[in-house]
Amino acid sequence: MPSLEHSVGPRTVAVAFSGGRDSVALLHCVASQARILNADGAELQVLALHVHHGLSAQADAWLKQCELQCRQWAEQGLPLRFDFRRLQGRPGPAQSIEAWARVQRYQALAEMASQGGAELLLLAHHRRDQAETLLLQSLRGAGVAGLAGMPARQQRGGLCWARPWLRQPREALEAYVRAHGLSHVEDDSNGDPRYSRNRLRLQVWPALTQAFPAAEASLAQAAQWAQQALALQQEMAEQDLPPLLSVDGLRVSGLRALSPARASNALRAWLRQQTGQAAAASLVQRLLLEMAQGGVRVRSWPCGGGSLHLYRGHLSWHASARAPSPEPVRARCLDLSRPGLYAQADWAGAWVVEAVAAGGVAPALLSSLLMRGRQGAEQFQRQPGTPARSLKKAYQSAAIPAWQRDGPLLLREEVLLFAPGLGLDARHLARAGEPQMQLRWLRAGESETGPDS
Repeated sequence: MPSLEHSVGPRTVAVAFSGGRDSVALLHCVASQARILNADGAELQVLALHVHHGLSAQADAWLKQCELQCRQWAEQGLPLRFDFRRLQGRPGPAQSIEAWARVQRYQALAEMASQGGAELLLLAHHRRDQAETLLLQSLRGAGVAGLAGMPARQQRGGLCWARPWLRQPREALEAYVRAHGLSHVEDDSNGDPRYSRNRLRLQVWPALTQAFPAAEASLAQAAQWAQQALALQQEMAEQDLPPLLSVDGLRVSGLRALSPARASNALRAWLRQQTGQAAAASLVQRLLLEMAQGGVRVRSWPCGGGSLHLYRGHLSWHASARAPSPEPVRARCLDLSRPGLYAQADWAGAWVVEAVAAGGVAPALLSSLLMRGRQGAEQFQRQPGTPARSLKKAYQSAAIPAWQRDGPLLLREEVLLFAPGLGLDARHLARAGEPQMQLRWLRAGESETGPDS
């Protein structure tokens, strides 16, 4: 059972309290220990945190039962407070109920713990939960991070998430509940085979443990080995990444110099640093493959609420302020007078500026540009000496498809200078022999081929 003497620094300890058997046992055990320690002057307070998911017809009854149980224990002298949060919204069209509920639950627990002054939050997961997690992740084809399952302790956002019973068998918790005569709620959704964990528990686990009685302990041990392997990967990434980083992003040449396994590990670690979330294995494989191909000098990929850009041998990530749209948040001024890649997060793309010998525009004309969306009255000149026409007709006569027209316009002193799909307006082209720059609009997911950089 958890020992508060060694695991608690703050005065308030939070416990995730669903009302089920496991969380009832944990909350009672922690509050009972806190009372013993308080007799010696510890002054500990236990905060029971309940999340009302709103997914079951019994959710209101569970909330009332949890609140009543905490009140009764507090009246019996346990140093206990109760708080709860009702979740709002529903899962998205492509999101499972399980995944949505887990994300929302953890966010609600973190917010309540912070508001309650707790820096330690205890969760009632036990050894079988760990074994089930490893099995489910294996069946999904997870990597080492997935196979590592649930950590015993994890620091996130100033809050320590701890699972003190992760090495305890389920039978130990059942025995504790019986010994103390504790009542708990029964979640009717636990028998619903639509949920993957329930199918595992109901259909697979009985047969597995019958054939392999030590399966629970063995699988939980395998998760511990995976946690060691994950820690080793993280240490290796900490060594490999610093030499690869520059002000322009991640050096692709340095990444290629690593072995395939170390390159993949370093790239995954860098992507997590940039986006704050684990990258899909398919994306990591695609990036490594396409960056290794010759002839690609500029490339862009959607990634983690933003976009990745490959430019001049460096990979950089830029967050999107919002989803791509025909209109930016607002018009703004840009200085594109120097070569480089200029990411535009709200447009999910980037400007690529390069020096050219012909067909470009004088750098001085790029120092003060207005970037905005189409408004309907723009005029565009495709060739020198030809009349300017409406942008709509210019697109139609050039047979530019609608999707290639998406992107911002660039104007110089109210005159159109660049239009996606058409390029530079001929009225701004530099004279032969003058220094000049070429502009390109690169959307997320597009690439530009050329000499490998």
